Amino acid sequence: MEKIIIVGGGFAGLNVARQLFKNKNYEVTLVDKNNYNYFTPLLYQVATGFLDPSSISYPFRKLFRNKGIKFRLAEVIKVDPARQTLYLNDGELTYDHLVFAAGAKTNFFGNEGIREKAISLKGIDDALYMRNELIKTMEKAAIEKDPAERKKFMTIVITGGGPTGVEVAGMLAEMRKHILEKDYPELKRAEGEIYIVDGHPFLLAPMSDKTHEGTYKALTQLRVRIKLSTHVESFENDQIKFSDGEVIEAKTLIWAAGITAHTFEGIPVGSLGAGKRMITDVYNQVKGLRNIYAIGDISIQETDPVYPQGHPQVAQVAIQQGYRLAKNLLAMAKNKPLKPFKYFDRGDMAIVGRHHAVADLFKHKVHLNGFLGLMSWLFIHLISLVNYNNKIKTFYHWAVAYTTKDQALRMIFRAGNRGS
Repeated sequence: MEKIIIVGGGFAGLNVARQLFKNKNYEVTLVDKNNYNYFTPLLYQVATGFLDPSSISYPFRKLFRNKGIKFRLAEVIKVDPARQTLYLNDGELTYDHLVFAAGAKTNFFGNEGIREKAISLKGIDDALYMRNELIKTMEKAAIEKDPAERKKFMTIVITGGGPTGVEVAGMLAEMRKHILEKDYPELKRAEGEIYIVDGHPFLLAPMSDKTHEGTYKALTQLRVRIKLSTHVESFENDQIKFSDGEVIEAKTLIWAAGITAHTFEGIPVGSLGAGKRMITDVYNQVKGLRNIYAIGDISIQETDPVYPQGHPQVAQVAIQQGYRLAKNLLAMAKNKPLKPFKYFDRGDMAIVGRHHAVADLFKHKVHLNGFLGLMSWLFIHLISLVNYNNKIKTFYHWAVAYTTKDQALRMIFRAGNRGS
C-alpha cells in the first residue's frame, strides 16, 4: 500500500484527508505542529473575546477516529525528494506521495522593528496572545493618571484593510461602544481612537464598489478612523509613523497586512514563485519535483487564464484544491485519468461590527448587505465549522453576544505561570 503524507491540517490538508477517509488504496498520515484543526476566519473573535478557542477548534485524533487516517504531532524540518523522506523534529517518515498544505505566515515585509512589536493573528496562540494583550492594555489604562499616557493605551492601529483587519476593527469598535465603560468605569471619558490603515484606495479592495462604500460607511459610523493609500512605516517608542508623514502615539499595533508562504529545506528555489509559494501545474504537482504536491496558501498555480498571477489565498481555494487533489490521487490508484484543478469563485464576504455584513457572490454578480448580508455571513461561517460541537458552541456564543451586546470571555489565561 502506497503512503501519502499531508503536511498541515488547515482547510486544504483536512479536505484531502476527508476525501481519503477509509480508502483502501493508501496509508495516509497527516502531520501538523498542533494537535487540532481551527477555523481561521473566526480567529479574530477569539482574539477579541467573543468566542472561546474550543468553539473554532477540534482535535485531529478525534476527527480521524475510525477513519483510517494516522496523525503525527510534529514539525517538518526538511524534505529529501530523492529519498522520498520527510524529516521531522522527532524522527522521519518515508512517502510515495507528499502533499504540502502548510499554509502561510504573517508577512512583515522585512521590517524587523514592526515584527518585534506588532501583534499578528495567524493561529490560536496568536489569538490568545492578542486577547491577553488587549485586556492588559485596558487594565493599565484604567490605573493611568496621565491623560496623554492613557490616550496611548487607548489608541489602537490596525494595518491591513482585508477581511481580518476590517473585522477586527469593527469588533473592537463595538466593544468600545457597548462594553468598555461597563467593565472600566475609570475610562468613561478617556481619549483614544481606533485606526485602520491600508495601502489600497479602498477597504476590502478585491470586492465590489458597493462593498467598498458600505464598509467605509459602517466603520465610520462606529467611529473608526480610516487611512487609505497609506502604509505603516515604523513603530518605535510608542510612535507609529505613516507613509503620509503623520505620526500618532499608541501602544498597540495589530498587523494584518499580508502573508508569505511557509518554506521548507529541500524544496529548490526554482520551485518557488511569488510570496515564496510553491509553483504547481494544473494537478497541483510542484514544479520540478516528482510526487510532491502543494495546495492552499502555500501553492501558486499560474496556468489558470482567469488568475495568471495565482489564485487568491482564501479558504475556498484551499478547500477546492484539497478536494480535487484527493480525487486525483484516488483516480491515480485506479489508473484513471486525472482532472485539472479549476477554481469556482463562490464569492467573498466580511462582517463589520454586529449589524453590518457584506457579501459579493458568484464573481460579484450578487451583492448582499444589511440583514441579508448578515444572515448569509452567519450561515456560511456556521456550516463551515468542522464539527457539530463547534457549530453549537459558536451559535450559543453568538446568540449571547448579539442579545446582550456583551460576552463573558475576557479572561487572561497565561502559559508559564505554574507555581507562581
